[in-house]
Amino acid sequence: MPTVWVDADACPRAVKDVLFRASARTGLPVVLVANRALRVPDQGNVSAVQVRDGFDVADEWIAERAEEGDLVVTGDIPLEVAVLEKGAAVLEFRGDMVSLSAARSKLAVKDLLDDLRQAGEIGGGPPAWNARDTKRFAGSLDRWLETLRKR
Repeated sequence: MPTVWVDADACPRAVKDVLFRASARTGLPVVLVANRALRVPDQGNVSAVQVRDGFDVADEWIAERAEEGDLVVTGDIPLEVAVLEKGAAVLEFRGDMVSLSAARSKLAVKDLLDDLRQAGEIGGGPPAWNARDTKRFAGSLDRWLETLRKR
């Protein structure tokens, strides 16, 4: 059975709740990875790993362990590229399944936007989380789970 790896440092609580319910329903292993202690439900197929503090340490930990067929839940574009190259699937927090070509394109745009932010040309961040985002994530997760059942 594949594992769901969660980049939990920035993961919205609503996404974690959807994953916990899906894991309870299907038995799918879910591993939350963060550089701080996390609370997870008392169910044997959900666990949390606390990695050392540092920039991208959780991402690197996930990238080393994710395998073909696994699912990585993240909003980090470099992590998306790394795990997609290994054959894992990627589901972003807002519910988008990401292909390798799309992740590579997003990485190029991210690098450009980082340069513009450092130059003070742009600012801001993502829009606030809402119930539509949670519903979209849950729907995408259900579609991914359905592909597992068909295998």
